[in-house]
Amino acid sequence: MRGPCRTPSRRLSTVDIIQDPVFYLVALPAVIAIGLSKGGFAGVGTMATPLLALYAPPLQAAAILLPIVIIQDIISVWVYRRDWDPWNLKVLLTGATLGVGLAWAIAAHVSDDVIRVAVGLIGLGFVMNVWFGRPPAAVKRPSPVAGVFWGGLSGFTSTLSQGGGPPFQVFVLPQKLPKLRLVGTTTIFFAVVNALKVVPYFALGHFTGEALGTSTVLLPLAVVSNFLGIWLVRRTPTELFYKISYILIFLISVALLWQGTSPYLFGRG
Repeated sequence: MRGPCRTPSRRLSTVDIIQDPVFYLVALPAVIAIGLSKGGFAGVGTMATPLLALYAPPLQAAAILLPIVIIQDIISVWVYRRDWDPWNLKVLLTGATLGVGLAWAIAAHVSDDVIRVAVGLIGLGFVMNVWFGRPPAAVKRPSPVAGVFWGGLSGFTSTLSQGGGPPFQVFVLPQKLPKLRLVGTTTIFFAVVNALKVVPYFALGHFTGEALGTSTVLLPLAVVSNFLGIWLVRRTPTELFYKISYILIFLISVALLWQGTSPYLFGRG
C-alpha cells in the first residue's frame, strides 16, 4: 500500500489510486478545501494540491484536481458574471498566459522532488505573508508592468501546484476593490487560467482519462463541500477558520519540503 509518507516517483494508475484507502485520507480533505474555497473561504483551497501531493506526484495531483476546479469555475463565473474589473483582468491575464507557458516548458525537465519543494515553498510563503506581512498603508493603483509580473507568477505557480492565489492577492488586494468586484475578478481570472492549463496538462501526459476517472469519483464531494462552504461562511467565525487553515497549510508545506529534500540529504536508498 502506498501512503502519504512515501514519495511517489512516477504516476499512479487510477485503479491503484481508487482502491487505496490511504488516497482518500489526503484526497477528501483536499477536495473539501476546494469546495470551501469556492463557497466563500478564499485561500483555503491553497492547501489542496500540497495535501494531495503528499500521495501522488505534484503535477498528477494538480491534474486530478483540475477538472473539479473547472466545474466549480463554471458555476462561479455564472454567479459573478456582472462583477469584475476589466483593467485588472487585462494586465493579469496577459502575464498569466506567459506564466502558464513557462511552467509548461519547465515542468517536463524537472523532477517530482523539485516540484514538491517548490510547492512547499509556495505554501510557506503564502502563510508567512499572512502571518507576518504588513497591510498596505493606502489604496494605490499599481502599474501595468506589475500586473503582468504578478499575473505571470500566478499563472506559473497555479500550473505547477494550483497555488496561484498568493501572487494574485499581492497585486489585487492593495487596490481595495469593492467586495463583489474583487470576488468576480478573482473568479474570472482563475477560471481563464485553469482553462489555459488544460493543454499543458494534456501535453505533459497528466490530464488523461485516468485523471478524469479519479476526478469523477471526487466530484460529488466537491459540489457538496461547495454548498457547505456557503453555509459555513454564514455561521463560522472567519478569523478562527482561517487560523486553522493556515496552520494546516504550514504543516503540509513542511512535510512536502521534507519529502522533496530528504532524498538529496540522506540518499535515495
